[in-house]
Amino acid sequence: MATISKSAAAVSAVLWLASQPLPIFAWSSTSVDARRFRFVPHSAVGPLPSVALRYSTSDPDLPDYGSTSVDVDQHRLEKIDKWRRRDLDGKSLVDQTMTDLENDADFQRTAERVATVGAKQMSIEERTHRRRALDSLGVPSFNQFLAEKKGGEGDEVSPTLTRNDPEVLQINIGLYCNQACGHCHVESSPMRKDEMMTAKTAARCVKILENSPSIHTLDITGGAPELNDNFRYLVRLARAIRPDLKIIDRCNLTVLQEPGQEDLVSFLAEQRVSIVASLPCYSAENVDKQRGSGVFERSIAGLLALNEAGYGMPETGLELDLVYNPLGAFLPPPQEALELKYKEELEENFGILFNNLFTMTNMPVKRFADFLYRRKELKDYMDLLVRNFNPDTAESLMCLNTINVDYNGSMFDCDFNQQLGIGIGSSELHADGKTVFDIVSLDDLKSDSIQNDNHCFGCTAGMGSS
Repeated sequence: MATISKSAAAVSAVLWLASQPLPIFAWSSTSVDARRFRFVPHSAVGPLPSVALRYSTSDPDLPDYGSTSVDVDQHRLEKIDKWRRRDLDGKSLVDQTMTDLENDADFQRTAERVATVGAKQMSIEERTHRRRALDSLGVPSFNQFLAEKKGGEGDEVSPTLTRNDPEVLQINIGLYCNQACGHCHVESSPMRKDEMMTAKTAARCVKILENSPSIHTLDITGGAPELNDNFRYLVRLARAIRPDLKIIDRCNLTVLQEPGQEDLVSFLAEQRVSIVASLPCYSAENVDKQRGSGVFERSIAGLLALNEAGYGMPETGLELDLVYNPLGAFLPPPQEALELKYKEELEENFGILFNNLFTMTNMPVKRFADFLYRRKELKDYMDLLVRNFNPDTAESLMCLNTINVDYNGSMFDCDFNQQLGIGIGSSELHADGKTVFDIVSLDDLKSDSIQNDNHCFGCTAGMGSS
């Protein structure tokens, strides 16, 4: 038999096809899968014969065929999720933070100074530095400055802020943290493990909450509040007595991977706890510079874990808000524009969603005050705060409707006053101010005037820090 070459066979096939009638297609039954198309002879339609298009309706070798939605405009390519980093779960950041602190000359100098003169004396010195800076600028006390801005004459002692009904109870349940951020106004670190709220004090706080019906928000902060042994006890107790209460966890995100916290995200979601998380930038370099080595990677992994649990996602009711504060001695950008930029960058690069971004002005207290003083920038920064006084912030200062409680139960107008030791109701009877064991309800504090000082310029500059 003669052998027919492939090319000759191809030519023969083409000639055969050319001799056949032109087909038309039966579109009504066309499959979305073009791979299954078949040509079958069909009777003529009009003057032209046709071939009907048919497809296989069953194929036992294609178990997933037909499961793809026809809404192709909704199809998306999923990002390769290298940032979720489940391998970090259960691995502590503490050792890395301690290494960073050991190599931080500024931190070591401050620690030596605290050991020599004590934290209280350090706060007095810090206040003196701020006052001298303001004196050189010709700026009066905050009290007098605010009174003048409100149209009065003002003086050093007459109160210019009036306490409203308390709406927010903010509890700092401890200064222990797995990080040691450069801007931290409470100077948290892994070295402060003994400064933690007890179950007795936590229970007393909840009792006062129960007796103060005007409170609609419980704001739990630290340190890393979740690392306190009584954090979950406090959350459960507060939720039990006030099912409608908004509970906020001020989360540093890296705590989600700490040993023993593997179920923390699910706990927070079950208790409907809102998350307010610190993320000073959407770039690794800036975050790690301010918050410590490896923090950015862990923060992104934490945000992805929160998204997986429904946080920041539409219609879940689980709120995930982020907080930005500047790296240095400058004011934050406009909040609305920065929020849009954060949302664009985090969704595009990591697939992360969140609800709101809050911008905070760095307060010239504690670590940030030391940073400014060492760099000889304190005067310029105080001038920046004064020049950018925003009268609108004076109507929404946290001290107007918030009571802050430290891990010992002492009460303050804000967490900045807490770190400076300026307590509510200081008197001969209460030398360092009142505690949760001195009152029955937060209404008992209405007659105590709001305490302010020269650091308060930070809460009224730009968009404020409250």
